[in-house]
Parts: sequence; structure tokens; C-alpha cells
Amino acid sequence: MEQKNKKYVTTWGNAISIADRRPENYAKDLTLRYPVRPMFDGDRLKITLDNFCGTEPVTISHVYVADSVDGGREIAEETNTPVTFENGSRSVTIPAGEAVVSDEISFHVKRGSDISVSLYLGEFTLMRSAVLITGPLSKGFYAVGDYAQSAVLPMDLTRNTNWFYFLSNVEIYTENTNRAVICYGDSITSQAWPDYLTLRLFDEKMEHTSIVRRAASGTRILRQYDNITYDSYGLKGETRFPREAKVSGADTIIIQHGINDIIHPVGVEVNPFRPWSDLPTADEMIAGLKKYVEWAKEYGLEVYIGTLLPIYGWRTYEPFRDELRCAVNEWIRTTPDIKGCIDFDKALCDSTNPAAFAEGYDSGDHLHPSLKAYERMAAEVPEALLRGRLE
Repeated sequence: MEQKNKKYVTTWGNAISIADRRPENYAKDLTLRYPVRPMFDGDRLKITLDNFCGTEPVTISHVYVADSVDGGREIAEETNTPVTFENGSRSVTIPAGEAVVSDEISFHVKRGSDISVSLYLGEFTLMRSAVLITGPLSKGFYAVGDYAQSAVLPMDLTRNTNWFYFLSNVEIYTENTNRAVICYGDSITSQAWPDYLTLRLFDEKMEHTSIVRRAASGTRILRQYDNITYDSYGLKGETRFPREAKVSGADTIIIQHGINDIIHPVGVEVNPFRPWSDLPTADEMIAGLKKYVEWAKEYGLEVYIGTLLPIYGWRTYEPFRDELRCAVNEWIRTTPDIKGCIDFDKALCDSTNPAAFAEGYDSGDHLHPSLKAYERMAAEVPEALLRGRLE
């Protein structure tokens, strides 16, 4: 029975993109276990399994949710609860390009106490719908064999993984004052700053907000790759955004996207899949961002956009690319069409060479921030955004 003072809110989520194409992209007799840190208390939950990028149906043999123990490889076996789908089935087949939402599951969830979702793939399964994420709260495990119901994944048959297959949402039935903030972007957002933002919520005792990551490495606003060499670089914005920005309980989105549009094109004489015709103008990139803003407002979201980060020293760096980045950033800083700009670029750039990261903020590849810089990005998010409209 629905209660007037409660609703479903996504407490954790990922984009679903395209896994790196490998000859061994089918799996069989495999358990996946993903720890999730809930941001709210609740006594019911639902999960979404997504085969958005699959080219054939996949069958998940069974799924369990349990309290997590000791970093996630272990669960509290007495709490292990089967997840069912339409008509109470323990198994579910997900058509290519589609997603399924589980039945409502009675399960006690406490804010900050990790739970684990375990999936068992009994038959050959195309491992194409997935996303690669990293950060202090983003890790998973896979084990050879059916251990979805087991307290501990056997050490000799288990490996860590940062690839999250099929699992795209965990929703909790919770107080209607709780809400979600979406972080949308590319590899910079699929790395650590959303996790540090979640940890900041705990540190600052902001108890009614969750951070939902919708990010896929290599993705661009305006283009996508339709070849198996680069198909793991994902889907373009018009394919991703309308799907990923619809999140239960969300009222705000932070967009940090566009650097790959700038750095990827190099000319077919260098790379046959990266023609110069893919290089956008600033006006084209801004038009893409404006479309994001238009969609977000249709979905009832307040919009913040983060500026694009320094790229000096990246392997395709050229001054004209930095000029394009700066032109887009100037629009982000000055447009009246959004709730606010989060100036990640200003926070992380070097004071004497603004095209480069400041000392200690470069991961080493001159494109992705260091962990210290990701923490700084999380700190740059306005407190008012995290507290939301209720405070």
C-alpha cells in the first residue's frame, strides 16, 4: 500500500553503456556481486536490470539482495533475500535494448549500511550492457560458479571488477522528503568525484540526498562510434540523456560533458575512425548543452553545468582545442538558462598556465584529475544544491 508521506527514490545508479568488445564477451556460470551504499532508510526496494546496449536477449538466472559485510565479497547470509520479477519469477529474460524493474522487495535498508546485489548468469550471456566506474564506493566482484546465495565468494574463484553489468538502479521506498541528484558525464564522472560527493553528504550530515551517477567513458555530446574498435566509447548525448536523466526522486542534475568532442578528432590519415569532420564548433557544442538543459527542465530538474577541465599535455592537445574548450566554458559561466555553473576548471587549473592542471591535480595523463582533484571537485559542489529545495 502506498503511503502519502513516502515514495520511491533512486539511492544508487549507473549509466548503461557498451562494454569493451573482446572475443570472450560471453559469460556462463558466473556470479556478479555489487555492493551499494544506501543513502536513506527504508523497508522496501526495487532494482533495475538493463540490457540497453545488448544485441540479443539475456537471461539472469537469479538475483539476491543482502546486507554487505567486510567490503562486499561477503554478505550476511541470514539477510539474503531473493529478488523476483513479473509474476514472482526468480529468473528474468531481458530483451535486447530493454530494461526490467523487479517486483517490490521487502528488505530493511539503513542509511550508510552497505547492501550487496548478487546476480547469477547460468547460461551463455552476452556481456555487452555495462559501464566502467571507479572510486572509493565503486567496486564489484565476479566469481566462477553459482554463489549468489553464498555468504562469501570463494577467494580462489573470485576477482574484483569495476565493470558493472546490467545493474543500473536501486530504488528505496522512503520518506518523501528524500531526493536524488544526478551526475551526468563521461569518464571524468565515471571516476571518483561522485563517490567523494556521496562521502561528503555523510561527513556534512546531509541525510535526504542521494548521488546517482550517469556517466560513460569516451562519450561525446554530438557523436558516437559505430565500429567495434571504439564502440565501448559509448553513445551520443541525444541517445543517452533522455534515458539517463529520468531518475525516480531526482530534482537536480549536474552536467559535466563535452571534452571528448574536443579531443577525439585527429583526421582519417591518423585514425580512420576519427575524422576532422567530427570536430564541432563552439556553437554546435553549446547547442548540444542547450538541448540537455531543455530536456532536463522538461523532466522537472534544476540544471547545473560544470566547466570543462584542462587538457594541456594530453596527447592530442593543440591550442585550437583549448580555445574551443574555453569558449564553451565561457558560455557555461555566463548563460542565464541554468540554475548555476560549477567552475571545476577554475578550481583545478594552474594559476600561471590555466590550460593545465594545478600541481597535484593531474592524474598523469593530463586529461583525468587525480584523486585529490576529484575530492576538490566534490567540494566545489554548492551546499545549497546538495541540501535542495527543502532546506
